[in-house]
Amino acid sequence: MQFHLNGFRPGDPAEKTIASLGSGQRLPREVDVLIVGCGPAGLVLAAQLAAFPDISVCIVEQKSGPLQIGQADGVACRTMEMFEAFGFAERVVKEAYWVNETTFWKPDEVDPNRIMRHGRIQDTEDGLSEFPHVILNQARVHDFLLQAMRHAPLGIEPHYGVRFIDIEIASFAEGNSPSHPVTVRLERVDGDPRRKVEIVKSRYVVGCDGARSAVRKALGRNLTGDSANQAWGVMDVLAVTDFPDIRLKAAIHSAEEGSMLIIPREGGYLVRFYIELDKLAENERVSARAITADRLVAAARRIIRPYSLEVKEIAWWSVYEIGQRLCDGFDDVAPGEDRRPRVFIAGDACHTHSPKAGQGMNVSMGDAFNIGWKLAAVVRGQASPRLLDTYSNERHAVAKELIDFDREFARMFSARPKTGAEDQDDAVDPAAFQRYFVKQGRFTAGTAVCYEPSLIRGDEGHQALASGFPLGMRLHSAPVLRLADAKPVELGHCVKADGRWRLIAFADAGEPFDAGSNLVRLCHFLDADEASPVRRHTPPGQDVDAVIEMLAVLQQNHREVDMTRVPAFLRPAKGRYGLWDYEKLFCADTRSVRDIFDLRGIRRDSGCMVVVRPDQYVAAILPLTDTAALSGFFASFMLEPAEARLTT
Repeated sequence: MQFHLNGFRPGDPAEKTIASLGSGQRLPREVDVLIVGCGPAGLVLAAQLAAFPDISVCIVEQKSGPLQIGQADGVACRTMEMFEAFGFAERVVKEAYWVNETTFWKPDEVDPNRIMRHGRIQDTEDGLSEFPHVILNQARVHDFLLQAMRHAPLGIEPHYGVRFIDIEIASFAEGNSPSHPVTVRLERVDGDPRRKVEIVKSRYVVGCDGARSAVRKALGRNLTGDSANQAWGVMDVLAVTDFPDIRLKAAIHSAEEGSMLIIPREGGYLVRFYIELDKLAENERVSARAITADRLVAAARRIIRPYSLEVKEIAWWSVYEIGQRLCDGFDDVAPGEDRRPRVFIAGDACHTHSPKAGQGMNVSMGDAFNIGWKLAAVVRGQASPRLLDTYSNERHAVAKELIDFDREFARMFSARPKTGAEDQDDAVDPAAFQRYFVKQGRFTAGTAVCYEPSLIRGDEGHQALASGFPLGMRLHSAPVLRLADAKPVELGHCVKADGRWRLIAFADAGEPFDAGSNLVRLCHFLDADEASPVRRHTPPGQDVDAVIEMLAVLQQNHREVDMTRVPAFLRPAKGRYGLWDYEKLFCADTRSVRDIFDLRGIRRDSGCMVVVRPDQYVAAILPLTDTAALSGFFASFMLEPAEARLTT
């Protein structure tokens, strides 16, 4: 974390608040972005936009205050990488339960009325991420995001007790180009009989208001899909049991009593049970069954036999129906309509599924991270509004893959375990379920997302230069040593949620700072050439790395590199004092058997450039010498400032 750039300031360096909106205050009349809903998607989006003090943001929530308990709890490895970008991953790691192993239970082959363990696996494969898969109450995740919002430059606080009523989007006919074309009507729901409708005009609106999204309905979009007609219960309990795997993630298939998933919770004692209940009739809702908490406990006891279960306290419980539903588009643009989107939906507002694979909160936050930096770039005039078209295309494909995975996962989990040749065709071999779990490990970890070629994802012509950084996938971090202070760091942790692009130059095997080296020539191009994307897209008066930050990784041992020869572009003068930034240059950790060049398949003879999006996904891989392609990539969607170009 860097601070003191513009002068010494005592206190917590994470607190950068400039202004703060109290939730009881009147809603603003006009904003750049209005967010509806304070679930995980809405809070990630607000935390992302809070990084920009020149953007006006308002977030509203119908509930009277922040979430306190219950709901989602699984935090995937990829989500932890995102939390690192927001600055609170270490706090989550310290507080959460770590999912290290998963066990599998099936009916005992001798006595099918009893269950027996038949498998035990490592939950996440080695090297998949520098972060673990963890479990933490969704309310605590919200707490961290709320703190990030408050401490960011914009200083955002939600307006609670505010209900979305309807929305109107102005047409952009000839001669009619309103600056804030989206009009939203909102209503206070605090019980005041004088409750008043307030109108907010916005440039953009994002509906993060859950599966029953009022914003989605106002756009005329619907969730479509199938229901498995299966009721499940979920409960967080404090219990005494002799079940040996109560502090491990455990998938249990009983012979006749259904299935159960055990998820240990943070703190050492709390545990969550997902419990299979009844089949539902066609069009029947689970609410009609009047299922009680006692019934969930009784079902859990039957499934876990011969082990005992004594529930001492139920912290939270609920029942739900399994179903997989997906919206056909995630914005307000109808098929064939030729205009840029103004209203978006994210999270459960556009995809719903069963909670057992722990994907709902994670994919929802991924939606928000995707749209957040894009909205910021467009609102701030850095990028063409065409950039916003990529949101629905990219995230709809991710949601579709999630729905397909969840449908099969839920089917296998709910199916009767196969115990003999006479079993029906719909029974599932417990060993096959375990194999499916292992096969889908990267997907459930969140690291399998791969965006297709688009405006912001180049082609694969140079993928061989860095085979371990697949295009369209998240930047897979690896250890490096920072040259200036020899500190071991994860390279991926340099990509913060600040809306900036990163250009990472991996130097070739030659002397990196010799005159005429590819790295030095690249620095000169970016610093001085009229075609440089840094010069073309950075507004005058801003730091050289305000829009595109260059980082470099050398192959040499850090003790062999002469700091006095570092090009000025890699130690730029920044801030009001012109202080040098020493944290842009790294070396491979030669103490390791395999350094970052080996781990990520980077060609040592030629090196390469890796372009990384603000949401940590690899956008392009280019030779160090292909500056024309680099400029062309950014020129396809980024705008040049109205003022004069940046001068040296």
